[in-house]
Amino acid sequence: MTVIEDLLRRILWLPPANSTFAVPVDRLHFFVITVTMIASFATGITAFVFLFKYRQRTKNASTPYVIPSVKFEIVVIGVPLFFFLLWFVQGYKDYVWYTTPPANAMDVYVMGKKWMWKFSYGAEGPNAIGTLHVPANRPVRLLMTSRDVIHSFFVPDFRIKQDVVPGRYTETWFEATKPGRYQVFCSQYCGTWHSQMWAQVVVMDPPEFDKWLQDQRKGALSARVDSGGDDGPGFHGSIVEYGKQVAMREGCVKCHSLDGEPHIGPTWLDLYNKTETLEDGSTIVADEAYLTDSMIDPRGRIVKGFKAVMPTYKGRLTAPDSAALVEFIKSLRTPGLEAVPSKEAIYEPAKPAQRR
Repeated sequence: MTVIEDLLRRILWLPPANSTFAVPVDRLHFFVITVTMIASFATGITAFVFLFKYRQRTKNASTPYVIPSVKFEIVVIGVPLFFFLLWFVQGYKDYVWYTTPPANAMDVYVMGKKWMWKFSYGAEGPNAIGTLHVPANRPVRLLMTSRDVIHSFFVPDFRIKQDVVPGRYTETWFEATKPGRYQVFCSQYCGTWHSQMWAQVVVMDPPEFDKWLQDQRKGALSARVDSGGDDGPGFHGSIVEYGKQVAMREGCVKCHSLDGEPHIGPTWLDLYNKTETLEDGSTIVADEAYLTDSMIDPRGRIVKGFKAVMPTYKGRLTAPDSAALVEFIKSLRTPGLEAVPSKEAIYEPAKPAQRR
């Protein structure tokens, strides 16, 4: 099967499949292409045969009135429907798997900006521009936002592509299977130098990555970590500590308590990944996307029991500021409770993700 898949990749000019997600995507692609080509060929041959078999033989010949049988109609409708449902089932199965990051995924913050990609590894981790280092055979979740316009993070070798939207966090994940360097493109037109908005993913052997990350952590603790000019002020060390500084600076703690006591707004203690009931009766999980949306559009989804008094922070918080605030909220956990997967988990070897 691998030989056939490699042949089809060459015929269709596809790059090698270097992630766990790339293989099922390619197989679905091959299935759709093969079925489509067979159906198109059969339809073309049938049309060609009918062109001669049912051609006008005399000048006054008329087209006969044909009443198809029930069996014929079942076949004509059922066969295409069968293949359509096959595509849907396989595609939806892969979609659910792809949109559910593994619990042990390593989190990396990504910011798109005209015309570069910036990466942050979280608490006491390194920041980088244009180069993302990741371990092979470990899942990596990317939490992405844009500084200006809509971008799209695209790695052809991994078959991943996700829009990066200003004022919101989107996420995607991958598990690279082979060490090497892989090109990152922006696949959403974003201005003059869109075609040169490149980066690269450097996939390393796990032991090599662990050593690299430890070295980078030491450097981050001893050197000034600059968030990049107009993206926000420079800060030292932990992104969690910086998030605390942002919360104090913006007056967030005047409305949100840190000890579990209700105040003007919901408490931040144990808020991350908590299921909140909204005023319309629906529920929502307080994940990264919801926390970020609440800063940008605080009156869009109001938690039951609280009033819509929070102002919008759109334009007041830079992307690093909002990312740091989210990390600070995630760090506020009651001692003894089961820990929420945090950035510290990226320093421990993780088991390879299993396909769901």
